[in-house]
Amino acid sequence: MTSNIPTSLQPSSPNGRGQRSTAAAPLTLDELSAALAAIGGFEPRPLVAVATSGGPDSLTLAILADRWARGRGGVAWALTVDHRLRHESGDEARLVGAWLAARGIPHAILSWDGPKPATGLQAGAREARYRLLGEWCRAQVCLHLLTAHQRDDQAETYLIRRRAKSGPDGLAAMATVREMTGYRIVRPLLAVPRARLAAVLAAEGQEAIDDPSNRNPAFERARLRQTAVDGAVFAEIARHGHERIYRERALDRLIARHVILHPAGFALIEPAPILSVRGGLAAEGDLAERLFARLAMTIGGAAYPPRRERLGRLRDGLRAAPTRARTLGGCRYVPWRGRVIVIREPAAAARLDLDADENLVWDRRFVVSGAARGLTLSYLGRDGVAALDRGLRREHAADLPPLVHPALPALHDVRGRIVGVPHLGWRAADAEVLPSVYFRPVAPLTRPAFTVV
Repeated sequence: MTSNIPTSLQPSSPNGRGQRSTAAAPLTLDELSAALAAIGGFEPRPLVAVATSGGPDSLTLAILADRWARGRGGVAWALTVDHRLRHESGDEARLVGAWLAARGIPHAILSWDGPKPATGLQAGAREARYRLLGEWCRAQVCLHLLTAHQRDDQAETYLIRRRAKSGPDGLAAMATVREMTGYRIVRPLLAVPRARLAAVLAAEGQEAIDDPSNRNPAFERARLRQTAVDGAVFAEIARHGHERIYRERALDRLIARHVILHPAGFALIEPAPILSVRGGLAAEGDLAERLFARLAMTIGGAAYPPRRERLGRLRDGLRAAPTRARTLGGCRYVPWRGRVIVIREPAAAARLDLDADENLVWDRRFVVSGAARGLTLSYLGRDGVAALDRGLRREHAADLPPLVHPALPALHDVRGRIVGVPHLGWRAADAEVLPSVYFRPVAPLTRPAFTVV
């Protein structure tokens, strides 16, 4: 194949380093089929998407996934994200599209428009990439997004996290399947060396795009690619993966038996069994700490869990003084009738102006659905409770403990007047149609299981 593109954009040879690889056997369609069968969950006539940058790994996966899907009467779409960080990125995306079109593989280019972050560019690009890929999958009702992360990527992820002193969960590296909202990310190549993917393109006579950032020593992952990986690393990854599965199952059992999650956005926990339970492995830490980390994200709306030392202090404090209220990660832990109520700290959340009719997510915890123009959403707060009590009938209390009332979502009109408290079943007599407000946290209390295939 030839192309009329500038020299700086000329694609690499299949192994991405300027020479063809002959040392590794190409990954076969039968092997990919076996990997996908082990993962399971595909339709009889599957519709899948493949994140395809045009590099050797993703291009190989797109070619083989297309053959796999066609063999079952389905379709595999290749999706290329143009981050628009380099002038040549648009030409590269179109070149990838031309290569795939020659093979009859449907292809879409998704562009990252708008301003780019001044710092944390790689993290910002990754977030934008998965956002665009996820939006395409949801719009097309495509349940499976395949990515070409392979064995070497898995080792690099482990080494980066080990250097950063990640906890045992992080050292499990990447899961084979990751459940997202409306679709799942599937990584069928985690056991396949990079060289075997390059060998597929060599056998096919297919060129690939060489992203210069993959060799830029400014990036840690690029530096790691120049070093050999000891085989013991993969045994360590597997061990951490299986131990993570064990821990997550133990935590899920603990949550199922001793935690109640209320649709108004708070939780009830039984402190005695939770604070006395420890995991079976010394390296995994206390299950109570893991639960508190989950609660910080589900009830507190935190994007990341608190540090382990803070979780440990909360655990020790609740054990030492079970009748004393405490706070951590945007949550209040308040003793109540032999249990502990975990409530959002209302002061920690910003108001949301509702000026659109589409679904909105507020405070990473609630989804607002329906017409909502001209209204504002915030937590009721103590002032709101005091104002509302003057006209609130007892039947509107909805059997909720009064101490959770300040942490309930409240709708205000343009004058700042409370016009609705959905979870109390209350609305002002003169209020028009109000939107629905559902507790649907971005970070659920129980998560899809970590997978090792």
